[in-house]
Amino acid sequence: MAGLFDKQAEIYADARPTYPKEWYSMLAGLTSSHTLAWDVATGNGQAAIGVAEYYEHVVATEVSKEQLNHVKPHPRIRYEHTPLSLNDDDLVKLVGGEGTVDLITVATAIHWFDLSRFYSVVNRLLRTPGGVLAVWTYSGFEVFPLFDVVFKRFSDTTLPYFDPKVKYVLEEYRTLPFPFERLDLGFEGNPKPMDMKREVSFAGFLRFLRSYSGVTTAKERGVDLLSKEVVGELESAWGGPSLIRKVVYKGWMLIGRVKK
Repeated sequence: MAGLFDKQAEIYADARPTYPKEWYSMLAGLTSSHTLAWDVATGNGQAAIGVAEYYEHVVATEVSKEQLNHVKPHPRIRYEHTPLSLNDDDLVKLVGGEGTVDLITVATAIHWFDLSRFYSVVNRLLRTPGGVLAVWTYSGFEVFPLFDVVFKRFSDTTLPYFDPKVKYVLEEYRTLPFPFERLDLGFEGNPKPMDMKREVSFAGFLRFLRSYSGVTTAKERGVDLLSKEVVGELESAWGGPSLIRKVVYKGWMLIGRVKK
């Protein structure tokens, strides 16, 4: 994943939907203490800031220096650059030491990870009992039927340019390896549906599309998936550039504890 979002880091920070405050409140209610949280692949720090409302200290780590250039400072957040060359022992020490972390969050990123390595670190860091790992993503969205049909045609053109690991997102994290004691919260072990609603202009929505890794990869290969013609078709279906629409991003969350 390192470097994948560097080129669109500024767009990414501006365009991606904000995670609801209720998510963090729910997660805080699942941990036995609220001393230390670790937000992994923090990007612009969006999730870390939400977590910081409920935890005394938050360590927010990111492999991309460019992403960290766009974070929002917060008195309870310590941002750290963690290059892939950093070994696991040093990472554990950097975050806080073994068995010290109450909550670990990964927002829309775990599908890029070396999962076996990451999960090994999670098992070392999470407080037992009482610590929680929460990972989430969003896959697709709904605006209104006419636009959704037009968007589907565009979305299909991006699929050949996505990394194979994106399949976990397209499958709503249902197939993501997750070797923890799941807290299904009534969903029989399946990812918990976590929709996000946001009112956006067409210009804002277009910035969101430009932050797609598939769109960036295609452009690097000489293919403009958001050509003038495609943008025009999407804008027409939207109803015009000045119209504000309610977009429902379809989210999914997995929550677990270290197995006993």
